[in-house]
Amino acid sequence: MALFLTGATGYLGSYATYFLLKQTQQRLTLLVRAHDETSAREKLWKSLQLHGSEREFHEALSRIDVVYGDITYPYLGLAPEDYQRVVQTTESILHIAASLNRLSEQSCLNTNLRGSLNVIQLARAVEEHHGLRRFSHVSTVAVAGKRSSETIAEDTAIDWQRADYDPYGRTKKFCEHMARELLPSVPLTFFRPSIVMGDSRFAPTTQFDMVQTFCSLANLPILPFARESRVDIVNADFVGKAIATLHMRDHLPHSIYHLSSGKSSKTMGEIVEALATHLGRRPAKFLPELQGSFQTILRGLRALPGRNSVTRLGALLQVFLPYITYNTVFENERVCHDLGTSPVAFTEYCGRLYDYATSVDFSFPYQPLTTGPL
Repeated sequence: MALFLTGATGYLGSYATYFLLKQTQQRLTLLVRAHDETSAREKLWKSLQLHGSEREFHEALSRIDVVYGDITYPYLGLAPEDYQRVVQTTESILHIAASLNRLSEQSCLNTNLRGSLNVIQLARAVEEHHGLRRFSHVSTVAVAGKRSSETIAEDTAIDWQRADYDPYGRTKKFCEHMARELLPSVPLTFFRPSIVMGDSRFAPTTQFDMVQTFCSLANLPILPFARESRVDIVNADFVGKAIATLHMRDHLPHSIYHLSSGKSSKTMGEIVEALATHLGRRPAKFLPELQGSFQTILRGLRALPGRNSVTRLGALLQVFLPYITYNTVFENERVCHDLGTSPVAFTEYCGRLYDYATSVDFSFPYQPLTTGPL
């Protein structure tokens, strides 16, 4: 029997896949948007090369079955015989695939809502056929909606009367609701990462949107934020290990886990000082009274004609600014206790991350896959 996983070619999906391959002997069925074995293998290699050598990748393929499809299509875009084979061989489901496009309502509705519904329908078919051990969904702390200076527990995060920052948080909140309503007898686990940025073990990363935002702010002499504002940043290796480890357990004491830094989250001042020390600079000055003017500038940058590095930076900063400035953290005692470890403080590795991201100009130097096993 196999674990059916969506989103393996994405950033968090690659981490979950890596830890599943490293920590377990579980066979994996991966849904990949591809038309043939060659293109699917190339996409997987592009995702997993951050985590190991090509030799290790080829060795891992012996435990991986790939099905070619798309979560936004009925029956996941699979041929009837392939869909039935997945139903018959699936032991658990780990749903990670999602649209993180916080500016596109259409993309979030199509991928997050319609896509998740199709994955849930697969879960219902597996449950009816022979039972489903667990359905895990990677959600986000953004389901908590608009917040200010709060510490939020898992079970009270969702408030349907509260406005959302963007369509990403809004659709992910409803995805959780769909799973609860449509899979009432299946053990459910909801993983809610906070701001996932960087790896505490090594400098390279393949995800640069938030990193570029962080690096751009780090280069400003004045920051329009409060020095005491906390930013809940968590290392990707902690998140990936938590998802893989907890999903594989037969019994969990909780159904919701914040994958976050929680009350150990660092303040803006601590992060700025750590990076300034690493770079040998004077720390930036904090002038929170300029935040309104800063947001106006960002809207102006985003509205400039054409698409270039300036308009992209304006869009990135405008999208992520609420999550940087709302001074809110998400309790993580559950995951730390059940996993037996805690996240690494962002201040311990932010310098290495900055050096790497700027040295590669925010673009991972992917290596092509050698034809055939080594």
